[in-house]
This record gives sequence, structure tokens and C-alpha cells, in this order.
Amino acid sequence: MPMPVDRSRRALLLGRPGRDKDVLRPPWAEPEARFLNRCTQCGDCLSACETDILVKGDGGYPEVDFSRGECTFCTACVQACDTGAFSDPERGVPWPYVAMIGETCLGRSGIYCRSCGESCEAGAIRFAFNQYRVPEPTVDTESCTGCGACVEGCPVQAVQVGP
Repeated sequence: MPMPVDRSRRALLLGRPGRDKDVLRPPWAEPEARFLNRCTQCGDCLSACETDILVKGDGGYPEVDFSRGECTFCTACVQACDTGAFSDPERGVPWPYVAMIGETCLGRSGIYCRSCGESCEAGAIRFAFNQYRVPEPTVDTESCTGCGACVEGCPVQAVQVGP
């Protein structure tokens, strides 16, 4: 019988001890290995965040916590960093992530809820109405900015943005 994989050892080899999952870094963060190499865990980006969604994660590195609010893509975190851990906001998108709605969504369970759509300023979460069932949300990936406004308002944590 094969031995189960010890993921903590794999994480150590990847330079991410104690983490089994990927985390969402601040917008415009360099690719993970480069970000971890350049970030000094000083916390300047955390204190600069106007919506307080940046938190100190594993190893003291900043992570996005959408349960605290949404990202306005104000670039304050980028401007606060002197180490080169972020790319130039003028030259690229903040991140490639969009909202994903999981199977625990109340609409998918036949319970009327539109909280994610109501919090989406971009109008990227839409509902298909049908006389025979409760409307279910869908994400227009072309319109979604990945701001995370929909995450905090979901009563069952069915919405996620990130890796």
C-alpha cells in the first residue's frame, strides 16, 4: 500500500512551509517566487491599503483577505513598496483572477439570494431568470475585475477570487 503524500514536506521544498494552498497576494505582486524573494515583510503595503484587505499571512508575507472587504485597485500597496515586489500598474493587470461561484451557492440549492450580484459594481454577476426555478448567478469573466466585493457578502462563502 503506497504511503500518503506529506504535503508539508513538498511545501518546504517549494519555499512555502506550512501552506498547502496557494494564497492571493496583493494586486500587481510579482510572480510568487520573485515576490517572496523581494518582499521584506515590512508591512508597508498592509498599512497603505485603503480597504484594509491586506493581512500578514504565513511567514509575515502580505495576503488578500476578501472577508474584510474589496480591492479598489488604488495602487497604494504598490506605491508603498520600495523592494520591487510589485510590477508596474501602468504595464499590466492587477491579477488574472475573477470570481468563481461554488456549488454551495444558495441559488444553486433553490434558495433565492442575489447578494453577490448586488455587491458587484461592475455588473459582472448576472442572474438568468426562469419561471420554473430560482435564478442562479453566472460570472461574466470579461467584465469581472476580481475586486472581491462579491466574496464578503455571500452568506455561505460560495464565492472565491484567487488561485
